[in-house]
Amino acid sequence: MQIKRTGIVLSPNKQRVVLRPFQPPGNNRVLRVIARVCTLSESQVDAQLALVLEEFHGRHQKPKEFFQTRFDGLRHYLLTDAPLSENRQLLLGAYFTQEYALESAALFNPSLVWHPDQNGLPQGSRRFAMSLRAVGEGHISSIVFRSGTITRDLQITIDDPLRFVTTPRYVPDASYENALFRRKLIELGLGCSFTFDVLAELAAEFTLGQLETHLRTALREHRTHHDELAPIVEQVVMLAKSNYEIQYTPDHDLSERLIFPYSPTETNGIEDARFVLFQHDDGSRRYYATYSAYDGRMVLPQLLETKDFLRFKMHTLNGPAVSNKGMALFPRKINGHYAMLGRQDGEHLYLMYSDMLYFWHTSELIIKPTNPWEYVQMGNCGSPIETDSGWLVLTHGVGAMRKYCIGAMLLELNDPSKIIARLQEPLITPNEVEREGYVPNVVYTCGALVHKNHLVIPYAMSDYATTFATIELKELLSAMS
Repeated sequence: MQIKRTGIVLSPNKQRVVLRPFQPPGNNRVLRVIARVCTLSESQVDAQLALVLEEFHGRHQKPKEFFQTRFDGLRHYLLTDAPLSENRQLLLGAYFTQEYALESAALFNPSLVWHPDQNGLPQGSRRFAMSLRAVGEGHISSIVFRSGTITRDLQITIDDPLRFVTTPRYVPDASYENALFRRKLIELGLGCSFTFDVLAELAAEFTLGQLETHLRTALREHRTHHDELAPIVEQVVMLAKSNYEIQYTPDHDLSERLIFPYSPTETNGIEDARFVLFQHDDGSRRYYATYSAYDGRMVLPQLLETKDFLRFKMHTLNGPAVSNKGMALFPRKINGHYAMLGRQDGEHLYLMYSDMLYFWHTSELIIKPTNPWEYVQMGNCGSPIETDSGWLVLTHGVGAMRKYCIGAMLLELNDPSKIIARLQEPLITPNEVEREGYVPNVVYTCGALVHKNHLVIPYAMSDYATTFATIELKELLSAMS
């Protein structure tokens, strides 16, 4: 069995920067900065703003809009309602803005799906969309995108990304289902008489604003227990804000689009999105991606959904079977149920079924580390791929010296708890070039594709950069036992 490495390398690009809010610590520092800017004359304000716009010209598409949004978020700090000139507002916004080089440290853990737009391609070629985990200052992870094509003879071309990276419009969930929200509170240990009484005051569907208003009212009514209940209120609001939507418009190129940590559960990063094109029973298709939200203390598995890579909805995954990283959704229902692979214990691979996409209650152990190169732990490397022979699942195994290798196994189509065959030796092991990086001796992928009877695998090289390899599907399957 011979894997074919393409030699393509996607390296992190420190020039790709995005505008992000900057907030000095403490309200007093914020007030002092505002006060200093307010001492400037209008001519000084005009001159300083012109300097900023000249220095950062060409690095961002609409910096003035961002500066204005930042000022609007700081308006409550102003001591009076006296009007400020437009340029003074923009300059204040600039003082509370920073550039963030979102992929300056690493660009890795890729996932491939077929692009929603397949127009204008030569016969036999297909366009793909690829997500990657980008890491910048503070080791904060976000999801970025690239597009490219695969020709009929397996030539892979990556489209050059645009210079700009654009932040999306954020929209909180329009409404929350009372019964489902109650179930999630119970699972997180937040179900108590206080939270249940608040939910009882809300309708069957409620908004974030209504929830926050009722929580504040209930907290005032229980002021003698304020210190005990305030942390619960904070956690309930955090849960609600973990379900949200971001929106782009068609004029934004795919490479411009960014999924940056937004909710409280994502403050330290969004990690390892595993995208899959899912076909529903009615024939409609939608992209889903499981990913790990990290707040610096806890990893929370979440699910992203989109039909066009323009509107992305983020939802929490719920249930006792949602207890570890690295979950991967099957691309269709099996025997009428959603199915997903994942780890429950950080070591073995489990199979989960559910009648509800966002709630997972049961799991079944299906495979244990068996070969020396996977003795430490196993996991999946993306969603299962349906073939005539069975579900092809790329796996990762961790062996001595914490070396990661990519393997593969084949599951029965109608009963994926049954293993038909698996590789006894790794499909990809880090070579001398791939073993050097941020985390040495690691190869890893979050999702591959089959094209012209070949498996096309994008994979990360030691948590730093990304490359591609291919192998004939028949050769891979025949190597399993």
